[in-house]
Amino acid sequence: MIKYFETIRCENGIVYYLDYHKKRIFSTIGKNLDFILNPPDNKLYRIKVIYTKDEVCDISYYTYTPKKIKNFTLIFDDNIKYNYKYLNRDQIDKYIKDKSDEIIFIKNGYITDTSIANIAIKIDDIWLTPKEPLLYGTTRQRYLDNKFLKEADITVEMLKKSEKIMTLNAMVVKEYLKQDYF
Repeated sequence: MIKYFETIRCENGIVYYLDYHKKRIFSTIGKNLDFILNPPDNKLYRIKVIYTKDEVCDISYYTYTPKKIKNFTLIFDDNIKYNYKYLNRDQIDKYIKDKSDEIIFIKNGYITDTSIANIAIKIDDIWLTPKEPLLYGTTRQRYLDNKFLKEADITVEMLKKSEKIMTLNAMVVKEYLKQDYF
């Protein structure tokens, strides 16, 4: 049976943007799953909800420490697919290298995502995010809904010309000066 997971931010006992996560679960399996989140205390947690098409299998709470990224490596793979948040991430994890803190996937000539987050680039004071990411993230969707991001087909050339890069997921939104990371 295929297992999926959802990563949800919880800080000081507050669960953030649960409606967006529930919408993604629905779009993944075609139905709603009921579950209750009970954070153990007021720390910052990454909640991992593992589920199948029929049930929630596990809910775990992890104290969260952001990943430190010092460099990015471009990975060209026209066949990569990660359209659902599968528990099995072998297709993505096989590209993680010791020499790189994070990777950026290029599919059919266009930027898609990093291994752990959606991506956006800033060009001429406008934040652009890929029209076709590997995974349609909840934070990405919120930022699109709020008109902070615009969708675009982003080429490697555009990435090279960008002023900044942003990674965004349920746990963190972080901007990087492009020249410091490539």
